[in-house]
Amino acid sequence: MKISVSELRSRLSQIKLLALDVDGVLTEGGLYYTDTGEELKKFNVKDGQGLKLIMQAGIDVAIITASSSSSVIHRAKKLGINQVFIGAENKLSVLENICQQLNISLTQVAYMGDDVNDIPILKAVGCPLSVTDAMPKTKTLAIYITQLSGGQGAVREICDYFLSLKSTN
Repeated sequence: MKISVSELRSRLSQIKLLALDVDGVLTEGGLYYTDTGEELKKFNVKDGQGLKLIMQAGIDVAIITASSSSSVIHRAKKLGINQVFIGAENKLSVLENICQQLNISLTQVAYMGDDVNDIPILKAVGCPLSVTDAMPKTKTLAIYITQLSGGQGAVREICDYFLSLKSTN
């Protein structure tokens, strides 16, 4: 989906909530397993710092993932993210419940996803976002595709974009 820079800025300036997928967005999408079968994930500290900064600027953050890895909960807690949903089979339903709790509409949500299970939510939100290494079908729905890959600073890239808009208002 192509939109102008001014339309992108306009939509992003209305955002009250940034919701994120995990695998392929907050991580590079690789899955690591210990010999005992424990799943490990690698998160980018720059993404974490960006999320802290946008929360300080007044944008809520939520994590919605199909993954059931407890490492997601640990990372979110360390960052101060309270809206964390793991094992989410219907991400859109989860997001609708979050919006109801926050008293916001889906048009006030930016969601960053990278694969086919993110498509329903990307179609529903005001600002569908994706990472450069996302699946092609997902990227066609995004109004902004990061220059950086998932787990490699893509979330920080969008956080910095939000912060630049806040500083110009």
